Amino acid sequence: MKATDFAACLHSFFTVYLPGIRNVSENTVKSYRDTFKWILTFPEEQQHISAERLALSTFNSDFVEDFLAWLEKSKGNSISTRNQRLAAIHAFIQYVKLKRPEYLFQCQQILVIRSKKKPQPELTYLLPDTVQSIIKETDRTCKYGRRDAVLLSLLYDSAARVQELADLRVRDVRIAKPYTVTLTGKGNKNPFRSCLNKYGNAVAGIYS
Repeated sequence: MKATDFAACLHSFFTVYLPGIRNVSENTVKSYRDTFKWILTFPEEQQHISAERLALSTFNSDFVEDFLAWLEKSKGNSISTRNQRLAAIHAFIQYVKLKRPEYLFQCQQILVIRSKKKPQPELTYLLPDTVQSIIKETDRTCKYGRRDAVLLSLLYDSAARVQELADLRVRDVRIAKPYTVTLTGKGNKNPFRSCLNKYGNAVAGIYS
């Protein structure tokens, strides 16, 4: 069976454009890949069209809107997940409109599909005294307790995301004054440096 124009674009999108031209992170590639797994499943389940026959002419705004509605109603996806899938589709369409300009108008129709608004959760936080109490509960007489104290202190004092903390390397942490930690942002964005204050002193004290 001859490959469709959709299959050809999708192949170059994942093998050339994302890793080579855009240099996106591995996690972003995996997220986009998961989206297109569902996109290839949708026409087979709902439209009786095999994934091998899906063409760019079929992949229009009606298809995308039906797909997003299917994710929410049939697959129980949250608004956040629905929006994440739409972002992956938009990234692909930005590539298609350059690769296949004859589909520019169709691409523009897909790109105007908006993300859904979701209720904003109430912002909750811990008071400094509460944080200090939690850190004090760690057993610093053993290596695991010292590890937990370091992790909790760094999370609080640097405002790092969990993934940013997991990605830290030894050279990213300065345990001499001024205490700093270099964090690499989401999507391998340029690193930024966070100054550690009260709990940074605690981290240095635990390591010294």
